[in-house]
Amino acid sequence: MIEKRDFYIDGRWTAPLAPRDCAVIDPSTEEPCAVISLGSAADADRAVAAAKAAFPAWAATPPAERRAVVVRILEQYEKRKEEMAEAISCEMGAPIDMARDSQAPCLPWHLTNFLRAFDEIEWVKPLGPHAPNDRIALEPIGVVGLITPWNWPMNQIALKAIPALLAGCTCVLKPSEESPLNAMLFAEFCHDAGVPPGVFNLVNGDGMGVGTRLSTHPDVEMISFTGSTRAGIAISKAAAETLKRVTLELGGKGANVIFADADEKAVKRGVLHMMNNSGQSCNAPSRMLVERSVYDRAVETAAEVAASVKVGPASEPGRHIGPVVNKRQWEQIQGYIQKGIDEGARLIAGGLGLPEGMNKGFYVRPTVFADVKPGMTIEREEIFGPVLSIIPFEDEAEAVRIANDTPYGLTNYVQTQDGAKRNRMALALKAGMVEMNGQSRGAGSPFGGVKASGRAREGGHWGIEEFLEVKAISGWATDLAAE
Repeated sequence: MIEKRDFYIDGRWTAPLAPRDCAVIDPSTEEPCAVISLGSAADADRAVAAAKAAFPAWAATPPAERRAVVVRILEQYEKRKEEMAEAISCEMGAPIDMARDSQAPCLPWHLTNFLRAFDEIEWVKPLGPHAPNDRIALEPIGVVGLITPWNWPMNQIALKAIPALLAGCTCVLKPSEESPLNAMLFAEFCHDAGVPPGVFNLVNGDGMGVGTRLSTHPDVEMISFTGSTRAGIAISKAAAETLKRVTLELGGKGANVIFADADEKAVKRGVLHMMNNSGQSCNAPSRMLVERSVYDRAVETAAEVAASVKVGPASEPGRHIGPVVNKRQWEQIQGYIQKGIDEGARLIAGGLGLPEGMNKGFYVRPTVFADVKPGMTIEREEIFGPVLSIIPFEDEAEAVRIANDTPYGLTNYVQTQDGAKRNRMALALKAGMVEMNGQSRGAGSPFGGVKASGRAREGGHWGIEEFLEVKAISGWATDLAAE
């Protein structure tokens, strides 16, 4: 078992004021892999006070110096990236190869993209030729609270902490208590990179304690949250009293629209994408909409692909999916599978219970339902597990109607060789992101949704701008030499 230091506040590791031990459970074994302490509102207050005190100097630090500090964080990661992968694998169940290849490298990927965007920022720029003495200035918003989830833990920390630091903000991070070890490593990276005391702070805790205090604290100017829609609504309500900025990246129920002329790998690609990370991704393509003329063949292919997906411990190398994060999540997914059966969907792969040969660990059988009807529970609600729903449609108009008939609007997917149809679908789908024919979004593209998926835009220019205030200035002196 790993014993970790507790909180990182004002440039040093410190114990909580009223320690509450919390075991971090390895979901592959159901055994503790670490013990941390959960903090309280008073611990959050300490961290906010440190961030507030550090803000004036950090905000006034020249952009080039802030950039240099962030580059040194990347250097620390490169020295210890195997530790990062092992921590993520242990705490949330990502298979070790996936942790090395996908989960941990989110930090250098996003950091590099942010640096590219940062170098293009014009901190004070003219309004336009029609107003020669007007300027628009970009300034850091202040102390920010960062609340991150367990499913892609380093991804979300990188998407929040790095742009906040570049923007000149000081921050307090509350990671998920399910996956705190990667966050504590990140705090070590910040310390060893020479981030000034108080600029980055970390307090472990739960949502009701530390999360609520950050959301209501009068000295916190902004909350950046990734998690469930339910929690996002609660945070928005809590933050309203202090009129702070709130950016939310929430759940999803992505539609993957497969037309008859889709490439031959489209169905397989969609199933594997759904099962990736054991289905624990907000942008998972959990609703596969298939044109009626190729529906039967797609169902058959999906069943075969799902049956071929292996499930195994996170510690083992190889191309398999691991467990889901905890018992509560496992039980919730089992409830959804039962609901799908009860409501009349046709189970074609997977199903209830642990995979064959397993009697321990929070493993879910890769599950596919066919003949799912719009309005069924498994079609409407985010399951957050390896469960795919397949729905037939007759034509483009019906595909758009079904895809958009959801409270969510994060990522939708389109598979067709018809370029004009792709473009029409991309504009008709109500989502923050649309990916087509298996092509991922480019580096620096914003990540975020609409409706119940929240309206954050994380990554690239947009990700930095979320942490900046816009100041309009008139009467700017343009010819100082003449004075």
